[in-house]
Amino acid sequence: MYIDPQKCNGCSICIPYCPAGAISLVEAPGSKRGRVAVVDQEACLECGNCIHRGVVKCPTSAFSEDPGIWDTARAIRRFFSDPMVKHPVTSVPGRGTEEVKTNDVTGRVKRGEVGIGIEMGRPCLGTSFAEVEKVTRALAPLGIAFEECNPLTHLMDDRTRGTFPPEVKAQRVISAIIEFTAPAALLPDILRVLREVAPTLETVFSLDLISCFEPDGSLPVLSVLRELGIEPRPNAKVNLGMGRPRAVDKEVAAS
Repeated sequence: MYIDPQKCNGCSICIPYCPAGAISLVEAPGSKRGRVAVVDQEACLECGNCIHRGVVKCPTSAFSEDPGIWDTARAIRRFFSDPMVKHPVTSVPGRGTEEVKTNDVTGRVKRGEVGIGIEMGRPCLGTSFAEVEKVTRALAPLGIAFEECNPLTHLMDDRTRGTFPPEVKAQRVISAIIEFTAPAALLPDILRVLREVAPTLETVFSLDLISCFEPDGSLPVLSVLRELGIEPRPNAKVNLGMGRPRAVDKEVAAS
């Protein structure tokens, strides 16, 4: 992101809105304005918070996306920091997929399986892909197949090892979501790995678990969680009646 020093009036309205703390006021020698706002290009995550309409109302419209400083690294930051931008490969807006809200329609996660979403980073903290790789490398030996529709997966240089190229690992973003589907029997191992890697992380993460009800209305995964000492939150998201699944359950297809 770029601030035109000839337009900026130094009002500082924009500063509190930057989740990366990348905007500051500096002296402007020879300018009648005294001080103007500038963007630290190394710290900027390209989230677009400062330029989105209705977020920051710059009185002089001094913000712009400067193509002169645009490169692959900045594009990576933008795809994972600006929820309004669609990834060119997956055409998905934001950092992951909408699966937690649409599984009853897509049927991606079936009975006997669990869908896992690990959202790393948060505004005002963020994460780097070096931190993301700590998690993906720890999970990869379990035979995890990372979600093809997730833009993060397309940045990996080796999906079987869960690794990213050095130029990607150096980038910081607002957050990134690791997504995959696995057999329900693998859930204890997945949670064990996450517990082991969590203390090594220099960021935070939240864990999403997608599961399907059995025909009798039970959720077998709940007993697995409780055996591991994890009590599910009572305000879990339950979606009903959004449409007929496009993918038929395995046991129904076999009958």
